[in-house]
Amino acid sequence: MNATRYTIQGHEITTPVEVRDASAHMASFLVPAAAAQDLVDYSGLEVAEPLPGRAACTIAFMRYLDSDLGPYHEVAVAFLVRHKGTGPASAFTKSAEVARGFLGAFIHQLPVNQELTLEAGRTIWGFPKFLADIDLDGSGPVARCTLRHEGELVLTLEISRGMKIPARGSSVDAYSRADGVLRLTAWSMEPRGTRGRPGGAVLRLGDHPIATELRGLDLPRRAAFSSTIDHMHMRFQAPNELEP
Repeated sequence: MNATRYTIQGHEITTPVEVRDASAHMASFLVPAAAAQDLVDYSGLEVAEPLPGRAACTIAFMRYLDSDLGPYHEVAVAFLVRHKGTGPASAFTKSAEVARGFLGAFIHQLPVNQELTLEAGRTIWGFPKFLADIDLDGSGPVARCTLRHEGELVLTLEISRGMKIPARGSSVDAYSRADGVLRLTAWSMEPRGTRGRPGGAVLRLGDHPIATELRGLDLPRRAAFSSTIDHMHMRFQAPNELEP
């Protein structure tokens, strides 16, 4: 893909944007598909159903240590979705199910704790980034993320380390919607130190509107599956605009 250049807060940012080192903790919850569809219907996308009547909602927290956008913390709320008529944009997507089903991850919420990544994320990819307080503690056997916005508790997510699993360099393309435009972003990931297990995560919700939104999904307190990645190298391409 050809490089695209952007000027963000006086910094020249060129795609693909590179993340040289980051860590991630992810928990996937099975929620009623109808409730998930109501929540993301504005995207124009259809939630996928890994089990009949159930959609996958993933809550993840990431620590970016070395990237083109500087060091920062991030929390993501994403849903597995299907976009009819559009194949995956990423050459790195190897899963036959993803390729056949045109599956991707719709990024519904994406709080961060630094200004540069906030503006870059919104300007380049249309990601729904906003500033928040994100406290990460990964020093023990249970990693913990506490997310607060404007002084209100949004959530606390605790994820235990699972068993070692093979590291795979694939990714699921990211969808975003901003200013009436649906965008599809291809990205690649090279992970090291990958672990996973059934369950393994406990979510506690606060009183913030995002917490109320998640509570409306009938989100279970415990995850269906959780995973951790000690180190990731990632590249994010410029987005493809799918709708005017």
